[in-house]
Amino acid sequence: MMGFTLEQLEIGQSASFTKTITETDVTLFAGISGDLNPAHINEEYAKNTMFKGRIAHGALCASLLSTVGGMYLPGPGSIALKQELKFLAPVRLQDTLTAICTVKEKIEDKNRVVLVCSIVNQEGIEVIRGEALVMPPRG
Repeated sequence: MMGFTLEQLEIGQSASFTKTITETDVTLFAGISGDLNPAHINEEYAKNTMFKGRIAHGALCASLLSTVGGMYLPGPGSIALKQELKFLAPVRLQDTLTAICTVKEKIEDKNRVVLVCSIVNQEGIEVIRGEALVMPPRG
């Protein structure tokens, strides 16, 4: 299985991936990453924060963009080189997120592609926005 090569990619081409963030996702991510911030894992603590309840890890949510890049656009064989993100709104457990990547620019001489990245929740609220520099697979 191989993803799109630079020659096959078109400006404006996009792909997406949707996932509901669960208690299990947050717990496993906390264990894998070591990020045990009580804003993510302790409901009693989180009730007293500005979010009034637990929120998912930003990096967990942003990882859905890696799924799009690594599995769909450009897809298998691609390598992420750089990513800049803004975290715009909290993600709560049981939110359903859709990560979308769109080809913004092709850098032919370096075999690179710039992707505009966005993650929206089930209400259409953008929770993460940014760009990624990716090296697509060679044909």
